[in-house]
Amino acid sequence: MKAFAIDGYRAPLHAVERPEPATGENDVLVDIRAASVNQLDLKIAAGDFKQLLPYPLPLTLGHDLAGTVIGVGAKVSRFTVGDTVYARPRDGRIGTFTERIAVAQDDLAIAPSSISVTDAASLPLVALTAWQALSERGEVHPGQKILIHAGAGGVGSIAIQLAKHLGATVATTASAKNADLVRSLGADVVIDHHTEDFEQRLTGYDLVLDSLGGQNLEKSLRVLRPGGKAIGISGPPTPDFARTAGLRLPLRMGITALSAKVRKQAKRLGVSYEFLFMHASGEQLATIAELVDAGAIRPLVGQTFPFDRTPDAVTALAGGGLVGKVVITRD
Repeated sequence: MKAFAIDGYRAPLHAVERPEPATGENDVLVDIRAASVNQLDLKIAAGDFKQLLPYPLPLTLGHDLAGTVIGVGAKVSRFTVGDTVYARPRDGRIGTFTERIAVAQDDLAIAPSSISVTDAASLPLVALTAWQALSERGEVHPGQKILIHAGAGGVGSIAIQLAKHLGATVATTASAKNADLVRSLGADVVIDHHTEDFEQRLTGYDLVLDSLGGQNLEKSLRVLRPGGKAIGISGPPTPDFARTAGLRLPLRMGITALSAKVRKQAKRLGVSYEFLFMHASGEQLATIAELVDAGAIRPLVGQTFPFDRTPDAVTALAGGGLVGKVVITRD
């Protein structure tokens, strides 16, 4: 079967032939109808996560899928042939830029029935990230004030909607051309990141979801109320993350050093900082599907490419400036 892989870090993505996937007793074999491109694909291809995720090369990229069940393992009980499903396969089993894939049943959910498979494929990674940041880590509840950076992006567009569903007042950063869009998603306060300084406008926030890192993260700490929390999805990783991930001692020491500055700044300000590296969860995707079908969350797809142009889809995301997700489709 056809797939798109890299032969080495920073090497071009290209078409390859792969054997049909082996299906374990707890696996579901899915015919992929659509897959989306994420920043994580770009970072893995660049070698940014080779210490945390030491994948063997060559590597088929892709973290999101929507498609049709065409086979099930002997111990699979929740899915049957013909089901329309969506998933973000767990780390170590990625590779959705292909025609078929075996996915652990615990990572899979029935896709929302009210949207297309193209829209469904845009959701898993970004929706799980938003859910785990706001519901699991942030424990967002009515009356809180939440700052979500890059509101027109993949994670931001879903996080705004989820935060509003959870009853929060939402501020976001976006370009002026996307201001109306993020307001339509539920943003109460929109800050033009080209002409305005969010630190000068915001204060007393309960939670910040930061997707940019660096100076943006440091400034985000200063808009929090005492006891508030910043959750970063671009880094730097923290010692807590390193311990939970079971990383080796030398790598844990390096991560401790990388995040020392921001953790010290947070402590001095009386706030906290956590790093989130989302995990696969079919159970959470089932809940997200219910929210989509109830109209609480709508996907935001900015651009689509046919499967044969998968490298162009990756290039489009790397070029920046896109609204929503880039999705690859198979007819």
